[in-house]
Amino acid sequence: MKLTERQKKYLRREAHALKPVLSLGDKGITDSFLQELDSTLEHHELIKVKVRTGDRELRDQALTEIVESARATLISRVGNIATLYRPRRKNPGIAIPPPG
Repeated sequence: MKLTERQKKYLRREAHALKPVLSLGDKGITDSFLQELDSTLEHHELIKVKVRTGDRELRDQALTEIVESARATLISRVGNIATLYRPRRKNPGIAIPPPG
């Protein structure tokens, strides 16, 4: 999903008070992690994920794989915490402003 900067800014504001709900650790990206990610995004739409891997390059690779696997949009990344957004398939709950 392609979002404008205005829409991303709105979602960053909405996500400000959120705590990370998923944490990616030393085991890396597993099938169970991806299933939990899909389920959590379907329920919450806007989540924070903590990526605890070795260095920045590994975090970037892991985040790219997570975003692609979940068909989500990366809203922001601060250190090892990323904010992801994917509207629900049925009855989206977050009304993002129109582009423009």
